[in-house]
Amino acid sequence: MKDQRVVTLAKNLVNYSLDLKPKERVWIETRGFPVLEMAKEMITQVTRKGAIPFWYYNDDSLTRRWLLDCNEDQLKSFAEFHLAMMKKVDAFVSFRGGDNAFDLGDVPEEKMSQYMNLYYKPVHLEERVKKKKWCVLRYPTNSLAQLAETSQEAFEDFYFEVCNIDYSKMSKAMDPLCELMSQTDRVRIVGPGTDLTFSIKGIPNKKCDGKLNIPDGEVFTAPVKTSVNGHISFNTPSVHDGVLYDGIRFKFKDGKIVEAQAEVNQEKMIKLLDTDPGARYIGEFSFGIHPGIKKPMKDTLFDEKIFGSIHLTPGNAYDEADNGNESAIHWDLVLIQTKEYGGGEIYFDDVLIRKDGIFVHPKLKDVLAEEALKS
Repeated sequence: MKDQRVVTLAKNLVNYSLDLKPKERVWIETRGFPVLEMAKEMITQVTRKGAIPFWYYNDDSLTRRWLLDCNEDQLKSFAEFHLAMMKKVDAFVSFRGGDNAFDLGDVPEEKMSQYMNLYYKPVHLEERVKKKKWCVLRYPTNSLAQLAETSQEAFEDFYFEVCNIDYSKMSKAMDPLCELMSQTDRVRIVGPGTDLTFSIKGIPNKKCDGKLNIPDGEVFTAPVKTSVNGHISFNTPSVHDGVLYDGIRFKFKDGKIVEAQAEVNQEKMIKLLDTDPGARYIGEFSFGIHPGIKKPMKDTLFDEKIFGSIHLTPGNAYDEADNGNESAIHWDLVLIQTKEYGGGEIYFDDVLIRKDGIFVHPKLKDVLAEEALKS
């Protein structure tokens, strides 16, 4: 018997997130065996829509095995092949449900850097992100439940609740925040270990309302590249390319990360920030506003949407909010500002707009309240 929550999610992806049209080609990437039932339902719904599915199985254990032995020429050929496929499709969806979030953790940093520059950047950052309709989402595996420190059954209930929220309603609620950001020059973020300022003047903003990631719920822009000054302490662990980082603190001068510390994996973090010149500048600043996501679970697609959070991103800027920064990495780092996580304030042009994770600005406090977004 089909899980109707899976059917609902697949239909939402086809009709809302990807907005598929008949005869469009869709690349369905399935990562991990637990995702196969979801992939089957997605193939069914894509086909019934009149579009053409193309499916491809992958997981990090396969990528790891290949990366350990491949050379630069093989990587370039691999990227060439995948880029040609990406150019032929109209849309891309990836279901990620591997058994081990740390499968890539022992791949040498030099090889991961090569992989990001030669494969991920041209195929995904340049072609898929900029030119295709796309959506990326996790799947409720035992591995994710363990990261969230909960039972498999409880995590499944949480997953479908936050993924199948009414994103069209959330989208309308985001409009006043987008308008206010468009009128703002100076941003100041204050909290424990944090006092950071930058400008967002002239940089467009974008609401993430269920089109590109599931679960979704953020509004992002980017700082003027050289305007970031001060220091910030992130209170959320981050798993990036199979490596766990925690206790991250940055100091900025004229946009550049000039000092960086981590309580976990300091050396790996420095190598990541030295991937290329753009890796030490910020490519994104974003508010997390999903009312159903309250605590971190070491998975960026969930953690960056936490209600009452912000994230800053060393690395590549998105075209929709382009500040001119280019990099092979895009590393979202999350700071939660609810009372439970130490609190904090955010100011727009010296006006307090959010305190302890709750919007207090008159234009925002009702529409972006937790109760309003859930109801």
